[in-house]
Amino acid sequence: MTVRLLTNIGRLWTGNDVFSNAAILVHNDRIAWVGRAADLPQSVPGVVDDIVDVDHVENLGGALVTPGLIDAHTHPVYAGNRYAEMAMRSGGSTPSAITAAGGGIGSTVTVTRGTDPWTLCNGVRERLRDWLLGGTTTVEAKTGYHLTRDGELADVRLLRELEKEPMMPRVHVTFLAAHVVPPEYFGRQRDYVEAVGAWCADAAAAGADSVDVYCDEGHFTAEEARWVLASGRNVGLLPRVHAGAYSRRGAVQLAAELGCASADLLHHTTDEDIAILARYGVPAVVCPGTALQRGSLPPVRRMLAQGVTVALGSDHNPGHCGITSMSLVISLAVAAFGMSVGDALRAATLGGATVLGVPDRGVLAPGRLADIVQWDADHEGAFAWAFGLKPRRVWRGGTPVQ
Repeated sequence: MTVRLLTNIGRLWTGNDVFSNAAILVHNDRIAWVGRAADLPQSVPGVVDDIVDVDHVENLGGALVTPGLIDAHTHPVYAGNRYAEMAMRSGGSTPSAITAAGGGIGSTVTVTRGTDPWTLCNGVRERLRDWLLGGTTTVEAKTGYHLTRDGELADVRLLRELEKEPMMPRVHVTFLAAHVVPPEYFGRQRDYVEAVGAWCADAAAAGADSVDVYCDEGHFTAEEARWVLASGRNVGLLPRVHAGAYSRRGAVQLAAELGCASADLLHHTTDEDIAILARYGVPAVVCPGTALQRGSLPPVRRMLAQGVTVALGSDHNPGHCGITSMSLVISLAVAAFGMSVGDALRAATLGGATVLGVPDRGVLAPGRLADIVQWDADHEGAFAWAFGLKPRRVWRGGTPVQ
């Protein structure tokens, strides 16, 4: 049993409240008490008989403290890079020209398939470590660059095993075999959709938490997405969908009909779509880095005004966005989406926890996981100023990781 007392917190943003001159009492991997330092009890039943007997006391020097951040949308399992493609796109090249030059998702699939498991694993490990050291304690991580049964299941297992290692964030694994149609299924898209649906049970057995489909132009139709998502839901996977990244293909309506855990990206979202999300309680995951790359910003302020739960994601992937800093994502959400700092920070904590179905994190309160970040600032407004605010220290389950 370990009891840790974090004191001299200048400003504590819990997700529900803001306290000045605060303290947090941690018992093993959970929060036992949180509040103003002046209200710290002399004893906490079942935790410590006398507060002077805690195992560790840490003075945080008047810093800002928040829950660990949550990245609700990432694609970290890949090999190689697409820097040349990024340069072409920035110069005005069309998607067809990029594909003709050997770019696009298919190029990552080719390189990832040809990379040995050890090298692939090391690359994913380094990315996940970057997230944790940047203050992100939970990462949603998608498969989707093998597009074979064995490769996709190996990716699920890789993510589950990495999560057990030291210096790793918590991982929510999403099965995204329905990313694009692989080359060996050219002209047989329906066959691939049926195959992916059949793989869902194996993905759940391997440790996946969710199933996702890229429902958009050049990817999968709403009916094809329905088949895969229903197959996943039938074996216990949370359904989620890439919706409206390039065009409106009925993905938002599908998310509402199936009760999806989230509709993601939403770059081409209309007021009608927002009304559907609000009416059916489907959370939205928005990714400012990718939205800025594509020059199409989702109407986040209108979503919030209509009561839609919003979460933030980096959309880290090899073809558009290399961000692993959720504090940078918060800054971009404030600048690009017009979100308040409070709304953006909430979307990167409570919003992410809601989307991933993990109520044990995203807020600092008794009984929740002690995923905590001490920031190099004394007020949450610094997120809007720093464009990548740095943490001074991160605790995952009450254990310091730096």
